[in-house]
Amino acid sequence: MANLGNSPLPFAFGKKIHNKKYKRRKSQLQKTMNITHEELVEALQKYFGFDTFKGNQEAIIRNVMEGKDTFVLMPTGGGKSLCYQLPSLIMDGVAIVISPLIALMKNQVDAMRNYSEEEGVAHFINSSLSRGEINAVKDDVLAGKTKLLYLAPESLQKTENVDFLKGVKISFYAVDEAHCISEWGHDFRPEYSQIRSMVQRIGKAPIIALTATATPKVQKDIQKNLGMPDATVFKSSFNRSNLYYEVRPKTEDVDKDLVRYIRSMEGKSGIVYCLARKEVEDLAQVLQVNGISARAYHAGMDAATRSATQDAFLMEEIQVIVATIAFGMGIDKPDVRFVVHYDIPKSLEGYYQETGRAGRDGGEGQCICFYSPDDIERLRRFQQGKTPKEIGIGNQLLFETQSYAESTICRRKLLLHYFGEEYNEDNCGNCDNCRKTYRQIDASELLQLALETIQQVNEKQKAEHIVDILHGNKTAEVMSYHHDELENFGAASDEEESTLHAILRQALLVGMLKKDVDSYGDLKLTSDGKKFIRKPTKFEVPIEVHDEEEEVMEGAGATCAAADEVLFSILKDIRRKLAKKCDVPPFVIFQDPSLEAMATTYPITMEELMTIPGVGVAKAKRYGEEFLRVIKEYVEENEIIRPEDLRIRTVAKRSTRKKQIIQAIDRRVDLDDLAESNGMSMEEMLDELEAIVFSGTKIDINYFIQEVLDPDEEQEIYDYFKEAESDNIKKAMEELGEDYYDEMHVRLVRIKFHCDLGN
Repeated sequence: MANLGNSPLPFAFGKKIHNKKYKRRKSQLQKTMNITHEELVEALQKYFGFDTFKGNQEAIIRNVMEGKDTFVLMPTGGGKSLCYQLPSLIMDGVAIVISPLIALMKNQVDAMRNYSEEEGVAHFINSSLSRGEINAVKDDVLAGKTKLLYLAPESLQKTENVDFLKGVKISFYAVDEAHCISEWGHDFRPEYSQIRSMVQRIGKAPIIALTATATPKVQKDIQKNLGMPDATVFKSSFNRSNLYYEVRPKTEDVDKDLVRYIRSMEGKSGIVYCLARKEVEDLAQVLQVNGISARAYHAGMDAATRSATQDAFLMEEIQVIVATIAFGMGIDKPDVRFVVHYDIPKSLEGYYQETGRAGRDGGEGQCICFYSPDDIERLRRFQQGKTPKEIGIGNQLLFETQSYAESTICRRKLLLHYFGEEYNEDNCGNCDNCRKTYRQIDASELLQLALETIQQVNEKQKAEHIVDILHGNKTAEVMSYHHDELENFGAASDEEESTLHAILRQALLVGMLKKDVDSYGDLKLTSDGKKFIRKPTKFEVPIEVHDEEEEVMEGAGATCAAADEVLFSILKDIRRKLAKKCDVPPFVIFQDPSLEAMATTYPITMEELMTIPGVGVAKAKRYGEEFLRVIKEYVEENEIIRPEDLRIRTVAKRSTRKKQIIQAIDRRVDLDDLAESNGMSMEEMLDELEAIVFSGTKIDINYFIQEVLDPDEEQEIYDYFKEAESDNIKKAMEELGEDYYDEMHVRLVRIKFHCDLGN
């Protein structure tokens, strides 16, 4: 007899219960259990237009139709949705689909209505509907028109919805994005933990839980939380062989690197993920000014804007979406050719799911991630204020992500191992690490040291702590445990920390170590690890080989281009004549570094001139016209190809600190207090003031100068700059006398001088 899962038992205390509802359910189960392969394929063709099932789809559907609890782990693009959509159309009653996002619900409901002639075949109930619309949905459900009803877990908890669903015949419950149940999942939602109690209140029926990303720990949490420990488990391989994985260093030129990359993917759709909404908006603007068709998408936008942006992307009216992780879940666009992570994700689960949106049709899919250790530290700071348990979980997830980014091991092997799947190929040929050149080093002695150290700390520390001990780092945690007193403390101080981390990662991959998830990642020795301590064997770790000549060339290419000496001389002549006309020293007009920059980049418009260091709006308007005219003539006469013509355009960053400083000076705030409130030294404050003034903005610091300098001293310094050929501080100190004047005071008067005469 078929396993009826969580259906009501027909017997109690040995006495048969004559239950008409149960008999009807049993009859329906027998009917669906007896459906043939040909009949299932016919239904697949009728509703979805496919001739064959993918992977485990048919087996999963049969399991659901037999009334059994089902757990489905299937990567993005594998066809999870069809696993509950098709049986819902065949079975008696309505399937309740619990889904986390309104956009995802709408997308799937629209798709289902396209598959069916019945408009009411699928509905959702959420906060976007009016009271009248919700009542219309309930009418369709009660009339038997609706086969799928989508609800968010929050909607499922509402008493009015619970009471309504108690009177509805439910075929099964589908819990989509089931990883949200687990605190170890990348998108944990407390509301998901209440699903089981809601199901018990409404009425038991079989459950199918589906997710694209779940480690063994997350899978265990899902089954336990939903009360389905004996569910039939269907796991598809996590290996997406068509996806190319690459991690690139995130430098100050990351925007330029991104623009160049997207230009190389001309005509191909892509998604760029950022962590913060402001970052999304700024980056979308950068892409737009560089001629790339891009739009921003994040949860802070109104629903109409998000929907219009999503539709434009699906219709290929725009090439690139720049988004937070709010974008992408359930988006049915099979030909996304690249997914870029501008920031390192918070977990490998999130990273894998987001990269899975590339190449869903089996075609090209490039997954590029920009990585900087600073981003990891920023994400750690975001955890402040959370509970110790949440911080422990968050830090372990971040460590796994950091390990992936910094590893020299095959990216595919690392990802699959993380999700509990072994990849036995030595080289996948489709990730950056497998395309680089490596030399193998024998790390047997270092591994033995590491394993011994793990043993010495009673297997109660994480990888970072073990590396700190071996490297001899006297961190607060190491000192608190007195682990600086261990025999192995500092035993590998001459090794790179990255090498020690690589050794531990390799030991995990080959099964000498394992991580205890319940303790947030403490390293435990396996039997193989203990055996290695007793009898070490050869243990090789790959270390990347760099081409020295290539590095030299790259370094040379990174240096600034030399200024055009002829143009520089011409510009100095113009400056001298203009200074004489305005009766100010030449350096008040533009300083030498500004002229050198002009003679290097050849600005010919007012907009371009204002990008030159030391040239703000005021100075550009006051003195710029003559310089621009001469530079333009020079460029045309000498047929010069300007760097600007090849430049990756940037968007000016909004400097809130600069604005705050100017406003504070307008209020006559003491500069010492102003520096302290901004976490700056006085020297750094003067640097900031000079940058403001040299770019052409006028400020009044007389009130502060009068507090720190006698009028005679101020006048002497001021007179010096009126006569000097240069405003160089070192020369000024030599002339004025270092024993008599303080450099800070001289810089203050120089700022006043530039404001009086130059701005």
